[in-house]
Order: sequence, then C-alpha cells, then structure tokens
Amino acid sequence: MRNPVADLLRARAYLLLDGALATELERRGANLNDPLWSAKVLLEQPELIRAIHYDYFMAGADVATTASYQANFAAFAQRGIAAERIPELFRESVSLALAARAEFVRNAGTLTRPPPLIAASVGPYGAALADGSEYRGGYSLSDAELAEFHRPRLMALISAGPDLLAFETIPSLREALVLARLLAEFPPCCAWLSFSCQDGLRTSEGQDVGVCAQALDEFTQLVAIGVNCTSPEFVPSLLQRMRPHTDKPLLAYPNSGERYDAAAKRWHGSGSGSGSGASFAAQAHEWYDAGARLIGGCCRTTPADIRAIRESLAACV
Repeated sequence: MRNPVADLLRARAYLLLDGALATELERRGANLNDPLWSAKVLLEQPELIRAIHYDYFMAGADVATTASYQANFAAFAQRGIAAERIPELFRESVSLALAARAEFVRNAGTLTRPPPLIAASVGPYGAALADGSEYRGGYSLSDAELAEFHRPRLMALISAGPDLLAFETIPSLREALVLARLLAEFPPCCAWLSFSCQDGLRTSEGQDVGVCAQALDEFTQLVAIGVNCTSPEFVPSLLQRMRPHTDKPLLAYPNSGERYDAAAKRWHGSGSGSGSGASFAAQAHEWYDAGARLIGGCCRTTPADIRAIRESLAACV
C-alpha cells in the first residue's frame, strides 16, 4: 500500500489541506438547499467545483477534497438519475479535482513542492439524512447496514483514482470502525479519518476521542486521524487527547467557529474563518503545537484562510 501522506511528511513539517467546498460554492452563488448539498453542483455547475479546487491550490493547499461528501446512491436516484449514471457522478467529483490539479501544475511551471494530493470525500451516513445527524450520530442502522451504505460509494470513488479517501465528519466510533474494516476490502487504498466533536473531549455521539484513537490505531490503511467540522476552540484539547494513543499523523480542519442550524440550514454567530484569515491562521499554530501535521479548514473557511495559514506557519515552522 502506498501512503502518500507519509511520503510527503518525510520531507515536510506539515501538509496544508484545503478549506470549505460547500459553503464556498454558496458564497459564489450556488444554491445548496438540497439533500445532495455540494454534490448537487456536480449535476448543475461542475466547472465551479473545478474552479474552487484550483483556487485552493493557488492558495497553497497540498490536498484537494472532492465534492462527494454528501453524495449517495439513494439521493441521486430520487433526483431521477439512472442507476448506471450514479457511479459516474462519484467519479466525476474526483475527475474535477484531478483536472484542477493538472491545470495548476501546468500553469505553475516548475513546482517547488510536490503536486497536490486528491482526497475523495466520504461523508458519514448521517450526512445523507440531510438533517444534521453527522453532528449527533445515534443511527438506527446495524453495522452491516452501514457497511452496505458505504461500500458502493467507496467502489465508485476508488475507481476514479484518487490518492486517498477522506472519511470525514464521522460522529461516532462505531461508524469509524465500520469504515476502517470496510477499507480492508480495498487493500491498495488508504484513507484519513476525522471525527466531528461536541466539545474538547468527545465525538459528536459522545465517545472519548482518546479511546477512538486507540481503537483505530491498529488499522494500517488509516494513514492519519483527527477532527474536522468542529469549533476551533476545541481542537487543541482533542488533539492532545488523541496524541498519546496513536502514532498516526494527526489532522485538524475545523469549521470557522460558527454554529450550524440543521433545521434552518443556516450558520449562526461569528467565527474566526469566513475570510478573517489572520485569526484562523493564528489558531492553526496551536493545532500544530498540539500535534496536527495535516492542517486546513472546513465549513465557512475560504481560500483566504488557507493562504493565511500557509503564510503564518511558513514563518515559524
């Protein structure tokens, strides 16, 4: 199994992830009030997705995360998409990121850093419910049913040739273990896994993140673990809780600090992201000091935030 994260970290102090995709699409005019969320744009404005990937590469991102987070077979079928077309849409999410990378490399001339990686996003089952369940967990599905939900998504994404998968915003240890075991069905592949968390100690469903890190440490195909779409204020504590229980690189890409109202499908409050790059970048130093080696942003962060993290960390790491 090739481990592209380890390959890059051997020569780099950290990898810079991208920022939000869905909320950046909304910022640029896309209407995502739909069960497919950002995957809706695969059907309507795929070039906008490619443009955002490109802008994150220009901002310094070493990794692009694809527009497949909320994509699922049932939601596509409900939109009238033919069954044989649905895997093509998953593959299209990867192809758009690959095309943006090729354009970036072509326009950049001689790169002073390795070409960026493409991480195919695999969101939790709760994201497919489109009701905020990725921030609660507590599914009624069995482990076997969860695996059956995720398996065809992994098959379609892997067939498009990403560098790795991104199991992200996972609310519970149970779903994390289902995904880690399912990944064993695809031996050449690797993934990172990141939890959504309710505070500085627990996953969204309530498990101690240190216990989670210990439980996942045996899975060699998981090449990094950490947290995402969690308030930045909780990240240092969460990383410190995980660090003693794993030798895997830690990752942190929190949201801007605003609160998501799943019923109204709106973000509330003021955060440190949303273009206020300097503040977000200052916090990124704390995540690095707490052990994170893959660092970026999630919902409500922008290319400006990623550029600010790059400039800030480059000055002192």
